[in-house]
This record gives sequence, C-alpha cells and structure tokens, in this order.
Amino acid sequence: MKSCGVIDFPALAAMPLGLEVVEFGRALVALAVLEVSVEVFCLSSSQTEIQSKSESRSLTELSEDERLFQSSVRRFAAEVIAPQVRAMDEAQQFAPGLIVQLAELGLMGIEVPEELGGARGSFFEAILAVEALSAVDASVGLVVDIQNTLCVNSFVRWGTEAQRRQWLPKLAAGMVCSYALSEAGSGSDAFAMETRAVKTGAGYRLNGRKLWISNAREAGVFLVFANLNPGAGYKGITAFLVEAGTAGLTVGRKEDKLGIRASSTCEVLLEDCEVAAGNLFGEEGKGYKIAIEVLNEGRIGIGAQMLGLAQGAWNHAAQYAQQRKQFGKAIAEFQAVQFALAEMATEIEAARLMVYNAARRKDAGLPFVTEAAMTKYFVSQVAERVASQCVEIFGGNGYVRDYPAEKYFRDAKIGKIYEGTSNMQLMTIAKQLLTHPVSLQER
Repeated sequence: MKSCGVIDFPALAAMPLGLEVVEFGRALVALAVLEVSVEVFCLSSSQTEIQSKSESRSLTELSEDERLFQSSVRRFAAEVIAPQVRAMDEAQQFAPGLIVQLAELGLMGIEVPEELGGARGSFFEAILAVEALSAVDASVGLVVDIQNTLCVNSFVRWGTEAQRRQWLPKLAAGMVCSYALSEAGSGSDAFAMETRAVKTGAGYRLNGRKLWISNAREAGVFLVFANLNPGAGYKGITAFLVEAGTAGLTVGRKEDKLGIRASSTCEVLLEDCEVAAGNLFGEEGKGYKIAIEVLNEGRIGIGAQMLGLAQGAWNHAAQYAQQRKQFGKAIAEFQAVQFALAEMATEIEAARLMVYNAARRKDAGLPFVTEAAMTKYFVSQVAERVASQCVEIFGGNGYVRDYPAEKYFRDAKIGKIYEGTSNMQLMTIAKQLLTHPVSLQER
C-alpha cells in the first residue's frame, strides 16, 4: 500500500455533514479519533479486493471441506431424521437402522484415523455435525456427540494401540459407546463414586450401580469408572472397558425423561463383573484425569447440541410467524414478533461464536477449559430462552404436540444439567480466571 499522508482530524470535523469518508475503488479509510492524527493508506482500484477481503477467516467462515461436510449432515437431517422425529420421541427410541445410517455417513467416528475405518476429521467437524443434527433432533445430536467428543476422543488419547485397533473400527462402523461415570451420590461430585474395582488374578472385578447413563440401551461397549483404591480418594479412580453382554453387567431401568426421549438414559448394574487385565483403560488411578479432561471437551459438544437446538427452534418460529395470520396479516409483520425474532437470532449468533471459538481453540492446541465452561453455561441458557420464545410465537399451537415448538422446549432443559450443571460451570470459570489471572483480552 502507498501512504496517503496524515489526516488532520480537526479539519475533518469542520467538513460539511453528509460527506462520505469512504470511497469504494479509491478508498480513503479514516479512523476518527478526536484531535489525533493517524496515518492511513490509499488503495488503488487494483487493490480493492485486498481491502474488501481479509486474509484471515472469521470464526464462522468455513473452509470448503467444512461447508461440504456441514451440507451433507444438514441434508441427511432434513431428509432422513426430520420425518421420524415425532415417532422416535413418542416411542422413546431411535428408528431402526438410524445408527447404521449415521455410521455410513461417517458420523460415528469422525476423528477416527482412516486406517481404522474412520473419517479422519477434526474436533470442529464433530461439533458441526452435532449442531446440524440437533437443529432437527437433539436426541440424535446427543448420540453423535457422546460417541465422538467423549468416547472416540478417549480412545484416541488414552487407549493402548491394541485397544484402538480393536475398538475404533467398531465405533466408526456404528457400535455405540456409553460413558458410565455418574451415580446416585456422585452427579456434580463425580469423584464421590461408590463403584468399586478389585484386582483379581486375571484382571479386575467391578461392583456398583451407575445412573443416568446416556445411550446405555444401544451401547456395544461401556467406558466404566470405578475406584480401585478408595483410601486414595479420587486418585484411586480407574477406567475400564466393559463390552455389552459381559457377565455381571446389566442395563437396568430406562428413565422416562422430559426431553431427548429417543436417546436412552438408563441405570447400569455391575455385579461381580469380571474384566480382563487388557481392558484396563489408561493407568490405574488415572481415571479421574481421563474424566476431567474429556468432559472439558464434551462441554463444547453440549454447547453445539444446544446451539443446534436453538437454531432449529428459531427456524420453526420464523417460518410460523410468516404463515400465521392475525388481524388480516402475518404475525411476522408485527413489531413485537420481529423484535422477538431479532433478539433470538442475536443470541444464537453470539452462542455460535462461543461454540466455534472453543472448538477451534481445542483443535489448535490452545487452552480452552475456560472457554468450554463459558460455552456450555451461556449456550444452554440461550437454548432455553429461544425455545421458550418459540413456544410463545406459536401461541396455543406451541403447547401441543402437533407442532414442533414444545419438543424443542422440552429438549432444551437438559442443557443446564448434564455434563456439568450451570453452577459447576460457573465454579470452573471463576477458578480458572482467579487461579490464572490473565485478562480475557490476552487469551
């Protein structure tokens, strides 16, 4: 660029009102700071393209591969999932063959290496998939979320070479993995678990009762956490792989939930469940580290689920507002409805920026724990508010199951609860900021 000299801002202030400071083609770019001179640059017409397009992408601008991936998932959600949403919700189970179809699309092993049958994608692409699916059905978004952000992620990071080669091809092909951490007395206090592991000559024996285990009914393998050394407290917690059908492992009662009803949530009973030594996952006593670190990533996944849900609710609300007529015109023509839709859209965009930022930081190897907690905390709130407003825009029709609004409202509530309640996220955020007193602007 060639310098155009120095702008005299007092002189600019005296110029007639209405005079444009930016001319396209022969651009004069001025940053108005009172009584301050700033050097600016003059762009020739041949440089206009450089002026109009930054070299760096925005958070929400996708690469060509990311756009194609997102488009294929959205198309699948609209064509395959959407017609079955109500039936799956009422039946409280996924449609037959749906998991296989997700696997055929590459969504059950997004970060699995190609040589092990996966898509060799990025964490960000997993987030895009969860968002796109959840815009149509948050239950389907959840099974893909847990499979990728919790289970596949755990295998890739902590599994032995033998475990990765044994299990990752199966997961990519559609075997569901369930993450068995929570118990009756250890929800937010995850490390107060009472499930015990005892060493045997051939491996380990597990006894305990897990609760609120997502996708337990569909699972082919469970990642189970038990305390091998209760005297060491949380440092005794150890992770194990337990295949479905193993003697002593029983999937018990399925919860009758408010929302995300197609996704099963069950108790898992372990009664003298014998686990081979080769099914130790990670090191003895390091289960707490696996749980903490993978849940940090899982929170971004829940953020993506709630983001997709909010976007789906907004789409239905906007469409309905343009179709529904009162007082001789579409309700979308009333300013009150316009403002509601505008506010919803603004919050959704803010939520998307947070989700994408946290996911891209994770992929880039940057610190993301604070951003993940902020994302889950904020986006779950946005989803709840947007879904509630969606019901109100639908009016009476939003309160009945013949319309989609009420399901989005029911599905949204869980976002503030699982994988760390909103209060737990606030605790994490405060701890991170106070323990590492770095300005957010410096991150």
